[in-house]
Amino acid sequence: MAEQRHSEIYSAKTNDLRFYFLSKSKNVMSISSENSLKPVNFPPTHRNRFLFFIVLSCTMSSLCPLTVTVTATADVSLSEIGVTYSPGTTLDHLPPPEQVASALQRLKISSVHLPDSDPSAVRAFSYSNISLFLTVPNRDIPSIAANRSNALAWLHHHVVPFYPRAHISAIAVGSDVLNAKYELSNYLLPAIRNVDIALHKLGIYRIAVSTTFSFSNVLATAFPPSSAKFLEPANKLVIKPLLQFLKETNSSFFVNLYPYHIYKLNPGIPIGFALFQENPFNFRDDFTTGVRYRNLFDTMVDAVITALTVAGHENIPVVVAETGWPGFAVKAEADANQVYAEMYLRGLIRHLRSGNGTPLRKGGVAQTYIYELFDRQGNRLRSLQQWGILYSNLTRKYINVDFGSSSRIEVSKHLLWMALGFHLFVAVLLWDV
Repeated sequence: MAEQRHSEIYSAKTNDLRFYFLSKSKNVMSISSENSLKPVNFPPTHRNRFLFFIVLSCTMSSLCPLTVTVTATADVSLSEIGVTYSPGTTLDHLPPPEQVASALQRLKISSVHLPDSDPSAVRAFSYSNISLFLTVPNRDIPSIAANRSNALAWLHHHVVPFYPRAHISAIAVGSDVLNAKYELSNYLLPAIRNVDIALHKLGIYRIAVSTTFSFSNVLATAFPPSSAKFLEPANKLVIKPLLQFLKETNSSFFVNLYPYHIYKLNPGIPIGFALFQENPFNFRDDFTTGVRYRNLFDTMVDAVITALTVAGHENIPVVVAETGWPGFAVKAEADANQVYAEMYLRGLIRHLRSGNGTPLRKGGVAQTYIYELFDRQGNRLRSLQQWGILYSNLTRKYINVDFGSSSRIEVSKHLLWMALGFHLFVAVLLWDV
């Protein structure tokens, strides 16, 4: 009896819903040839199907804002946040690159920077959804600059066997060349051009070519950003010709950016300002531009953008090739600890996903690579800090740091499907009385 009663109530409610829509449609008007208005009496089946298409139209129009929400949220959450992976220079016992690649996919990390560009590591990321950023070692720059065949040889060893199965998106010719050996600066741009031309000869046009600079070696100061400019003579000899090349090839300016180092050199910077902490007193004002900065990362990025603008290339995208915070230092640096490292990483990822960009560039940086995946250990590296975000068993060192996509896009997707389901339910009721 209860089931029969429930069925009757459901049938009554369904009929009420149908009656409501049908009663609204009885006086649908049309325009006759005499431009007069008169009601149109549709047959019952045609009338219901007419209402069905009305409901479908309403469905599409009502879902448009949700679709925009999902798209906009996707753009924010899909800002590329990658990691640096150096299997050749990390002395601890590590899992093979294939296991590392699988672990990074589980963590939903979308990009990996390979400073050593080991062919076995490149191969491990084949058929994955992870984009790779390779680096030509500094020692190879003179030979590649002298002869384009050497550039082809390097590409045949590190790129050709794996591309496009491995999604290689960029190649940096050298890293921090100005700090390594100054005489390499004369070879840098010819080497970059030879790698770019060699790629084109191989029929590869979607790999950007650039080089990586260290913030402290190309800029004198991080604050105020409005006073930043590239240091001489590197600006005239290396950076300006490179920027012209980047503009011509639609490539990016790669820079290693470490707020930790700037914080250590400037005692007046509050620790909360360096760690993205939201505090009423964690700000610094650039009085020239009137901009208020809430974190040290943005001040450094905007210093780079200002220097690019002064050099006449304000629209070149900026990629942060390395950034991070040490979780440990053998020399007992008080601020190198896992608590601060986790705070920096969480704040950085939250900031990059917010879509706010920086005060001088609303689009923010194009990509950011966190340094680094594993700690560097061993007797000859005792003077270094430890920056790793994973242990050698592939477990996370910082449990509360989420590298995956933002949950807001999942919520928006659920709302989208709920709205779609409701409208289709109403449409089905009206299709056949």
